[in-house]
Order: sequence, then structure tokens, then C-alpha cells
Amino acid sequence: MAATDLTKKLLSRFDKLAGQRQNWEEHWQEVSDYMLPRKSDVTKKRSRGDKRMELIFDSSPLQALELLAASLHGMLTNPSTPWFTLRFKNEEIDSEEEAKIWLESATESMYTAFNRSNFQQEIFELYHDLITFGTAAMFIEEDADDIIKFSTRHIDEIYIAENDKGKIDTIYRRFKLSARAIVQKFGDKVSTDILTMEKKDPYQEIEIIHAVYPRSDFDPKKKDKKNMPFESVYMEYKNKNELSVSGFKEFPFVVPRYLKASHEIYGRSPAMTALPDVKMLNEMSKTTIKAAQKQVDPPLLVPDDGFLLPVRTVPGGLNFYRSGTRDRIEPLNIGANNPLGLNMEEQRRDAIRAVFYVNQLMMQDGPQMTATEVIQRNEEKMRLLGPVLGRLQSELLKPLIDRVFNILLRNNQLPQAPEFLSGQDVEIEYVSPLAKAQKSTELQSIMRAIEILGSMANVAPVFDYINFDNLVKHLAEIVGVPQKLLKSQSQVNAEREQAQQQQQEQMQMQQLQQAAKAGGDIAPLAKALPEEAKAVANAEVE
Repeated sequence: MAATDLTKKLLSRFDKLAGQRQNWEEHWQEVSDYMLPRKSDVTKKRSRGDKRMELIFDSSPLQALELLAASLHGMLTNPSTPWFTLRFKNEEIDSEEEAKIWLESATESMYTAFNRSNFQQEIFELYHDLITFGTAAMFIEEDADDIIKFSTRHIDEIYIAENDKGKIDTIYRRFKLSARAIVQKFGDKVSTDILTMEKKDPYQEIEIIHAVYPRSDFDPKKKDKKNMPFESVYMEYKNKNELSVSGFKEFPFVVPRYLKASHEIYGRSPAMTALPDVKMLNEMSKTTIKAAQKQVDPPLLVPDDGFLLPVRTVPGGLNFYRSGTRDRIEPLNIGANNPLGLNMEEQRRDAIRAVFYVNQLMMQDGPQMTATEVIQRNEEKMRLLGPVLGRLQSELLKPLIDRVFNILLRNNQLPQAPEFLSGQDVEIEYVSPLAKAQKSTELQSIMRAIEILGSMANVAPVFDYINFDNLVKHLAEIVGVPQKLLKSQSQVNAEREQAQQQQQEQMQMQQLQQAAKAGGDIAPLAKALPEEAKAVANAEVE
């Protein structure tokens, strides 16, 4: 099979993207060599199972990176706590009881889909890539068996491009598949070379290109794969043979960047910031190890005058020298142990820990922290990770949740929505621990304001300015109280009206009883009472 115009055009675009990415590759390789060696396959092509720790003499940077990855996982997408909810953009619709019930049911269905899939292990890999390379990519695809399948792709496979709004909408992935897997996936669309190879050597790997980009011309009224907003093309890299042309209704990749310069496409990472200190720490650790080895097993001074026997440094070794002379074997004095090197090493470790927020993320040794100290520590995390959270919400969490929601909706995995919700836009609200920490400042400000107003309440009616119904709703929203635990406004109003009516009846009954005891005229009061109250009043009179 020959190359088509489409494959020629796409491969030309791929070559341009590969040229734009070339400057990053050496940087990625160096960073992964020192901090994520299990993924150090960018410019160095190693065999599977090769040792990858030869450059590392101090594991502190690896531990710091693991801690930050685990912390982001726990603070943003913790599997044991809610980290997002759904709501309608229309506030009137969102306040409807039936709408709230459906939103909570839909949210629970999404959590079930996340937990049943391979999401947790793949998102953890994404955090590692994000912290190391500054750019990460996850492919979210519909699966016949599991409905949703997540795949974090290695940075070496990914080539990206932005649109005019700075959002990534084009991605090329160059990867390898065995000849057997290619034939299984694409059938008779493969070239004759691969068919021949599949028979001779089925496990020989061939390079494949997968391109996903916006379609410039399509009919949204048609439902076929060739009329979807994003085009998907698979092709053989070497033979330029077209394997498959289809599409996606949403961009199937999420490509978050940790930090990003305005003139760059790929992101930058804390590992890149820490790289000079990490390299220096490794060299210093190597020198310290050599120094310690010299202390334990020092070099020897051996006289050259007439000493012909080999030097035996093993335990119990015998070395002979002439009697009556000072010609003997002595250790070379290399000086006392200098603590300067150890102090400098610790300084480098502290600098690396600061880049990865180790001191802020880890629990400190010592007495148990007070509630105020816990709040202050959470506020510190918020200040440090707040800028990162903003980018991750827009480039990771929002497209991730949108993609999963639409897949579940198309596969009838969400509860049936009421008719009045048809066509209503749904938006995402983040309730992760980090998002809650960001809101804690607002909560403290509100509570402080109420405290101040309470001290002034004896002087002036200051609470008249506060809408307590809205205040309660807002506080519940900040601390993440589930909607199903809150009463609707109509229910609260009905209960208040009922309570007020009961209070009025009690007051009237008390007045009636007092008038009866005093022998007064109770007819005006009795007319205002309901039948039950009249019966009680008549009984009292009798």
C-alpha cells in the first residue's frame, strides 16, 4: 500500500513538530537520569531491564520527587475523598431539588467509573511525568469492556501544538507496536511488509504515528466518525501507509504543564529547577564516599628499597620486612575528617527539599500541632501550590472530567435526567483537599467578621445586615457539606411558617386561659382559634 496525500501531509507536520521539540530532549534526558531513572529513555535508547541508577549517589532527590507526586495525588485526585462535584450554570435550575438529586447521582456514577477503571495508577504516573518533565500526557479512550480506559504516555512519544488560545489541541504520538499487535488492531489495512513480518517475526516492533487534531471541515449533523470535531489518523511511520481514519467528539488527550513560559509550548518542572543542585549533590556524595573509603581502607606507604614482596591488605595478611630497619608498610595520612563537605551536602539537600516543598508537605516531628497551626500549614500549602493548582484545574482536571462525563453520557452510564434539565450546561466545582485549603482563608474571614459583629450586637443591630440563609448555604459550600444533607429553601420556609403558626396558637391559648381565669370575655379570642384550640379552651373554662 502506498502513501496517501493525507499521510504525506501529516508526516510533514510531524517533522516540523519534531524539530520544535528537539531542544527539549537533552534536557528531559538529563533530568530523568538523575530524578526519574525508570523513565530515562528520551535520547538514550536502553534495553528493557537495563540498570539505570549508575549516575545516582544520593537518593534524596528521588524521595523528594516521590513525595510531591504523592502529595499532588492526595490533594487533587484522592480516591478516598471527593475531589469534584457537578452543578448547573443556571443558578435557578441548580437550586431545584430534583436537579440537585440528579447531579449527586451523576457525580456518584462518575466516581464509580473512575474507581473501577485504571485511573488511579495512571494519574499517579502522570504526576511523576509532570514533576519531572514539566509536561505530561494521558489518553482517555472509550473501551468496550471497561467503558473508559486511561493511558499515561511517555514524554518521548508525544509531540504537541497549541491553538490561538494557548490550549493544546493537536498531538502526534510516535510509538512502537509488534507486527502481531498491528495486524490484530488494523487487519487488512496494514502494508505487505508488516503482513510478511507478522508471519516471520510476529514480535518485531514497528513505529506507528497516531495524529489527533481539529477537523477543519465536517458536518456536525452527521454522527459518523469522519464528521467529528477531532480527526484521528493512524499510519505506519516508515512506509507512510494509512492504517485508520476516524474521530473523537472531544479532544481525547489531557496534556497538563506544571509551569510554562509564554513563548514556549512545553512546560517546565521543579525537577528542572533542582537539577543543578541535584548534580552537585551527586558529585559531592561521590567524593564523600571516596573519602570515607580512604579512611576505612587507606592507601599504604611501601618502601621501595629492596621490598619485593606483594603487599597483603586482607585481614590477617602477613607482610615481611628487614629486621632492624624502619622500612615498614604504613598507611598514608590523608588528614582528619573534614565536616565541611558534609555540611555542604546538607545545604544542597535543603535546597532540593525547598524546590519540592518537602518541609511544607511532611508532618513535622515534635509536639502535636494545635488547630491554629494546622490551619496555618494548610494556608502555606495553598499559597505555595495555588498557582500550580490553577493551571492543573484548567489543563488537567476540567478536560479530564468533561471527557469522562461525555463518555458515560453516550454509553448510558449516567442516571436518566428529568425533562426540564435537557440542554442545561453542567460545570465542575473542585472540592479536593487543596481546593478546600484555598477556601479556608475565606471561611476564617467570615468567622472573624461574625465574631466582630457579635461583640457589637449589644450596641447596634448589626446582624440585620447579614442574610443568614445565604450565609449558611455559603458556609456549607465552603466546607463541602453534601447537598443531600441540606434542606431545600422551600422546606425550610414551610417549617418556619409552621413553627410560627404554632407559636401564635400557643400565645392565643395562653391569653384565652388568662382571660377565663380572670372572668373576662373570651369570645373575641375564641373566634381566632382553630377548632382544636377551642376545645381545649372550653375544657379549661368548664
